[in-house]
Amino acid sequence: MTPLEELKAKASACRACRLAEGRTQVVFSRGNPEARLMFVGEAPGADEDRQGLPFVGKAGQLLDRILEAAGIDPNDVYITNVVKCRPPGNRTPLPDEVKICTQLWLLPEIEIVRPLIIVPLGSVATQFFLGQKVPITRVRGQWFEWNGIKVFPMFHPAYLLRNPSRAPGSPKALTWKDIQEVKRVLDELGEKQRPEVKAARQDPLF
Repeated sequence: MTPLEELKAKASACRACRLAEGRTQVVFSRGNPEARLMFVGEAPGADEDRQGLPFVGKAGQLLDRILEAAGIDPNDVYITNVVKCRPPGNRTPLPDEVKICTQLWLLPEIEIVRPLIIVPLGSVATQFFLGQKVPITRVRGQWFEWNGIKVFPMFHPAYLLRNPSRAPGSPKALTWKDIQEVKRVLDELGEKQRPEVKAARQDPLF
């Protein structure tokens, strides 16, 4: 098995936090493990929990359409979530759940994939990468750096489904602008050497 397959196999048996109690299965990732572009969402929903893949429900289908419209090759995309198990009732993951899951699974996952760009989708993922509580409305559409990787927060597709207006300044209009910026920088980076990611870890059980 590849290092990513080994990590996924270990994650499938994880019982490190309370989210394991209600899941159907662990939802790890989909896409190309050698992709230059990584999207990180919040958590699996009902469709994802049932199928075992992230972003396969309505929000995921919208994300795929956004990528297609922007001309981003689906083979150059890797998609995952901050937590790998569905929270009860699709609630927001709690801080301790985020800490455990990112330390055990997301950070090693990023170290293996070594993307050039990470796009956190929504507040939970954005706050993890920026290390502070900030509204997504304040930081979306801006470039940051995290462990040598470019980070560009965007609205979560689920938020766009709740705000369908395409008027100038609307979430959908801003997202179209944002994904074009991601495409521009991805093209500009080309086949730049991948960063050696060694993210700082804390013991997730304390």
